[in-house]
Amino acid sequence: MIHDKLQIQVPGSEWKADLYTYFLDNSIEMHPHKKRPVIVICPGGGYEMTSDREAEAIAVQFLARGFHAVILRYSVAPARYPEALLQLARTVLFLRENAEKYHIDTEKIVVQGSSAGGHLAASMGVFWKKSFLAKRLNTESEMLRPNGLILSYPVISSGDKAHVGSFQNLLGEDYDDGEKRESMSLELCVTKDTPKTFLWHTEPDDVVPVENSLLFFQALHALDIPVEMHIYPVGGHGLGLANEETSNDEGYGVQEECQSWIRLACDWMERL
Repeated sequence: MIHDKLQIQVPGSEWKADLYTYFLDNSIEMHPHKKRPVIVICPGGGYEMTSDREAEAIAVQFLARGFHAVILRYSVAPARYPEALLQLARTVLFLRENAEKYHIDTEKIVVQGSSAGGHLAASMGVFWKKSFLAKRLNTESEMLRPNGLILSYPVISSGDKAHVGSFQNLLGEDYDDGEKRESMSLELCVTKDTPKTFLWHTEPDDVVPVENSLLFFQALHALDIPVEMHIYPVGGHGLGLANEETSNDEGYGVQEECQSWIRLACDWMERL
């Protein structure tokens, strides 16, 4: 495995992000020319931090199923939009530019995000074709295209069901500008260019209401974009893998009923 820590910096920006790579080596004994999907993991944390509980443990599960994984520790407050999005776009570009070196299937570059990381991942899904991204990164928009999204209890809407703190951290002073705040409500930004999506959420989530996933699902479905969604009737917010590995010191985060999400997401990846 090629495990490394790389620095992601967007031209013209003072902000830097760390990218942790987990690329599976090809073997002369086993499919030496194999190209693998890669999952870009964006941990949550309300755009205030990036949570360890939604990072390496998730990457290891994807690795065990034969996928490459990378973890983006993107810039958070006081960094403001679009710094994190630019860093994520730069990461997708890096993976496409280095696909031969790391044996990446360039038609299966998938962005995964949890909570506010889900907002970042979904932002990449709806905004990848925006001209400012390609211009800042000196590339073509198609190089920034994610082939799929995996969204775990994502922050989506800046409306009535918003996780307010995420948008305050993302926008700073611009949070009070209704137009700018609405522009970050991603259910309103879905287009035909938004990629296939896998969603999961818990119905009782009292931090990021389940309506966030429902609104995104409805927007995708209205445009006939393939979407798979799983709503679990039990469990709170921020479950990670929903097992002991990603539980906190107090034991929060273990929810056996929700542990199936990673298997379901990998099955979805196989069909992508």
